[in-house]
Amino acid sequence: MEPKIIQETDEKEKEDISKKLLFKRKHGFDSINQEQFKEIMDFAEMYKNFISFSKTERECIDSIKQLSKQNGFVNIKKAKKEDQKLFFEFDKVCGGLAYIKDPNDLENGFLILGSHIDSPRLDLKQMPIYETLDMCYAKTHYYGGIKKYQWVTRPLALHGVVVLTSGEVVNIVIGEAETDPVFTINDLLPHLAQQQSAKSAKTVIEGENLNILIGSVPYNFQKKSNSVKLNILNILNQKYGIVEEDFISAELELVPAGLARDVGLDLSFVGGYGQDDRVCSFCGMQALFNIISKSPELISKNLMIIFFDKEEIGSQGNSGANSNLVERIFNSILYLHGKTEQNSLINSLANSQLLSADVNVGIDPEWRSVCEENNCAKIGYGVALTKFTGSGGKSNSNEAHAEFVARIRKAFNQDGVLYQPAELGKVDQGGGGTIAKYLASYGMQVCDCGTPVLSMHAPFEISSKADVFHTYKAYLSFYKLK
Repeated sequence: MEPKIIQETDEKEKEDISKKLLFKRKHGFDSINQEQFKEIMDFAEMYKNFISFSKTERECIDSIKQLSKQNGFVNIKKAKKEDQKLFFEFDKVCGGLAYIKDPNDLENGFLILGSHIDSPRLDLKQMPIYETLDMCYAKTHYYGGIKKYQWVTRPLALHGVVVLTSGEVVNIVIGEAETDPVFTINDLLPHLAQQQSAKSAKTVIEGENLNILIGSVPYNFQKKSNSVKLNILNILNQKYGIVEEDFISAELELVPAGLARDVGLDLSFVGGYGQDDRVCSFCGMQALFNIISKSPELISKNLMIIFFDKEEIGSQGNSGANSNLVERIFNSILYLHGKTEQNSLINSLANSQLLSADVNVGIDPEWRSVCEENNCAKIGYGVALTKFTGSGGKSNSNEAHAEFVARIRKAFNQDGVLYQPAELGKVDQGGGGTIAKYLASYGMQVCDCGTPVLSMHAPFEISSKADVFHTYKAYLSFYKLK
């Protein structure tokens, strides 16, 4: 069959053909009205507040618990059969929310958003405090994939808990209030940094040198051996009732101090710590709350969102996606409704559909060479739909089936969601993974879908408010699937 070649055509016909055949991304701030602009900006204010006060996994779970209570969710441990809104919490660092539309449909699976609430940071070591040259420092071990040089000479806050042998949990937050001190990691002055500057970016700051400055006053103003360290421990003991040995059973994290901020004269960006992946966690949570409260008639399936821990270090441990956490959540729901057969659990998992709600790289104009522009996300053009992740020939990847991706983009198009295809950089440039492959192992359909981010894993990450809002809209659309 001979292809039909259009040799002459007017501009309108060209435009019609282009509109029909070409995929065209649309900018989130293009051709919107003042009301739509306000909706985007108002949503961003709620988001900024969430990430400003949820800087650790424990703080995220506390925030989610508080918001879920306000929205009528019940802890699964106290739930009855008639309760539709369920809250799950595990070890205070991970959990989830579920909405039971139809208890008789449990074996046909859930529509699930899978996000993570851990972010790269610096953890205090178990014996962190030491004194040298009459100054006191605390040693850290970095968590997740960071550029170590980004964490020096900036204000840091200490968040976390110390658990005493009595079982008492001591909560600590130092560095967030205006009257609080902050902490920092020193760097070498440029005048003496010739050898340091010759090193690669990876080694210019060594991991063992990520030590925070915490004091210099000797105990009782009497300079003796380790008297500065003794004074620091005395301050901590006076305020929190802890001693040095208690650090052995502590979870203390150094995170960037301060609130999330608007970025740009037009206020179009959000700048702040932990947007990977709390942006998707927040958007997913709000999507669940809002579809239940405002459009329950649009819900056809049972719904869920899971907040995982440990994604940044490989999803290991009993709070990561590579554990039986998902099975525990499903099993508790099935048990509540009298379904105790193993087959019910297997069917419910395998028949579920999940969006791995995690961020992807946004093309940075200053570093565009690492991205292939047709297949990487552009900032401001909506949520990133990522069919596969991995690296080096899609290694360690989940790849979504075409039928599932088609259902998702059909829903997005119908609901006016701005989305774009995305991958993590050029082929063989690097790569990375998400929780997707672990969830796919249950047999469920899984595709990655999240917000494009600039300066990912840095202490101050950047997202477009338009992309954040369309991430929320994407998850809302997903929850309407039949």
